[in-house]
Amino acid sequence: MIRVLLVDDQPLIRAGFRMFLASEPDIEIVGEAGNGREAVRLARTGRADVVLMDIRMPELDGIEATREIAASEDLAGVRILILTTFENDENVVRALRAGAGGFLGKNAEPDELLRAIRVVAAGETLLSPAATRGLVSRFLSEVQPVPLPPPEGLERLTEREREVLVLVAHGMTNDEIGERLFLSPLTVKTHANRAMAKLGARDRAQLVVMAYQSGLVPLAPTGRPGHG
Repeated sequence: MIRVLLVDDQPLIRAGFRMFLASEPDIEIVGEAGNGREAVRLARTGRADVVLMDIRMPELDGIEATREIAASEDLAGVRILILTTFENDENVVRALRAGAGGFLGKNAEPDELLRAIRVVAAGETLLSPAATRGLVSRFLSEVQPVPLPPPEGLERLTEREREVLVLVAHGMTNDEIGERLFLSPLTVKTHANRAMAKLGARDRAQLVVMAYQSGLVPLAPTGRPGHG
């Protein structure tokens, strides 16, 4: 069962999400919050697995709330899925850097939202749909960078770990990578986890940022990820 906390300052939006998600047999709504401060408190008391987090909210916005949750040791298992409109694209990357496990547009189809919740709950980074993935590379150079992985960190990656890292950076899930490389999803996860350990990445989201900033995944002239 995936325990979900709904965070949005608009009650009608929360109600819509609650009605939709409550019908899913593997999802349980454990609470609702109308601002980031309340979200941090409920994430702790409600023991949520996934926080569905809006960005623009009073008292404490979704990005700062994400940062507080990600930095809290006793909330290490809580995953953040940011829901956003695309008017402020740079906020998406800021949220990713703050520790969000993924982000999705509020105009997403219902089945996309369900998939996003399940992917993020499984510990993967969601950078879908494809249009959203471009935001990562587009704004990497426009916001405060995270520390670059040391060169020797990249050198310690095996060829397979590099291959998996590149595909993770392009927003592919373990299942999708497994199909591409003819590996089981569990094997893919193992390679990704080893890459995280060698590079000192906090999670898969930070691993993605490192892949771009290190140059392992090049930026195309348009600012979008380069494809081979």
